[in-house]
Amino acid sequence: MLHTPATLATPDTPAHTRTRPLHWLATATALAAVIATAGLVQSATGTPADATGTTAAAEEPAAKGPQATAPDAAAATYPLDCKGAPRAVTATAHGDLDGDGRPETVAAVRCDAGSGTPPHAIYVLTQDPAEGSSPRVVATLLDTPQRQTATELTVRDRAVTASLLGYSGPEVPRCCPDKKQLAKWRWTGGKFRQELTDSAARSV
Repeated sequence: MLHTPATLATPDTPAHTRTRPLHWLATATALAAVIATAGLVQSATGTPADATGTTAAAEEPAAKGPQATAPDAAAATYPLDCKGAPRAVTATAHGDLDGDGRPETVAAVRCDAGSGTPPHAIYVLTQDPAEGSSPRVVATLLDTPQRQTATELTVRDRAVTASLLGYSGPEVPRCCPDKKQLAKWRWTGGKFRQELTDSAARSV
């Protein structure tokens, strides 16, 4: 408990108890050091402050927007001349091929001739983010003059992979491809390039 100091009756204050300017300076210095130390301890155990002295608020995780959807292969227009016959999309695969954060669609398309084995074309589709935009073809990986049929279409690690069925010679019936080859395409240097894969076609 604090007590009120009594008034000394002796008129002359002893020399060792007299308050001198030097004593006040030493006391003020010690008190300032104590206050500064307390401030450091409080700052270390509380929320860090920025350089301007204002307390930095904890960063909240960025809000995630809606997931971008891959283009609808059925809604695209393909540069495939079927001589009046309908076009058929027989396989699709989806993935971000160019690293822009938006998925593309790879579609295997052929003419629905009703007989035989019409050759495939493989197209890459993209779609603008604007509302109401339509899917559009941006690349042709395989064209019908190559007379091949695409199966096992996949997108993985930003690469398109397909098994291509073909013919060993013109005498082989168009209904029955007898060769199989693995093909892979990757977006490199601003365009799709076919990578060396299974270059030797195998008999089916």
